Amino acid sequence: MGRTNVKVRLLEHTPNPENVVAMAAKLCYSNANIGELLEKIESNDQSNFINGLVAMGHMSPIEHISFTFGIEGVSRAFLAQITRHRIASFSVKSQRYTKAIGDGTGTFAYILPPQIEALGEDAVKKYDNQMRTMQVWYNEWVEALGNKGESSNEDARFVLPNAAETKMIVTFNARELLHVFSYRLCNRAQWEFRTVADAMLEEVRKVAPIIFSYAGPHCVHSVCLEGKKSCGKQAEIKAKYGKKE
Repeated sequence: MGRTNVKVRLLEHTPNPENVVAMAAKLCYSNANIGELLEKIESNDQSNFINGLVAMGHMSPIEHISFTFGIEGVSRAFLAQITRHRIASFSVKSQRYTKAIGDGTGTFAYILPPQIEALGEDAVKKYDNQMRTMQVWYNEWVEALGNKGESSNEDARFVLPNAAETKMIVTFNARELLHVFSYRLCNRAQWEFRTVADAMLEEVRKVAPIIFSYAGPHCVHSVCLEGKKSCGKQAEIKAKYGKKE
């Protein structure tokens, strides 16, 4: 399988997400029954209302809508990062129940960090050879442990690197997604997560453009939280992630 790249796909989401948010917010202050409220919301544009809702930070109604992504071509290092966002549901390809099998390239699927790639052809070749070596180590341990499927894989996998590719399905509610974007779209976020977050934002803006028009790192709508470690590129970031109509 060899080198692979990130792929992000929005698999499912709450139908009519912005109407659901508007209904949840308006229910709190209305004497109308749910049927009446739904009819009124569906017959009127909710853009201005949702804009105001998000702008003033009334975020609990946004928790009612969710988004499920298929993510592949990411490293086990990325897995360790995304699971720190605990208000989410994860299903991840197992290294125990699946075998790290190489194809014609002679290796399992893995991620090549861009900084290593930028070092040039010799560095990339060295990196690829290291991955092939780890595939050999893995195969040797699978055989030594009897090649018995999961009982062999679960210990042979200990020689696999953080670079090994994984796949996952993950579900977030919209409020948590905005939180993820506020940290993981920052220039100081790790490059792989930043790449994934960019792709996720592109996907959700297609189906909930008003809510996610506010998405971006902290410095887009507030101040940079990085202090002396700030990238100093707030103007550039605001131009990229600033409110989209």
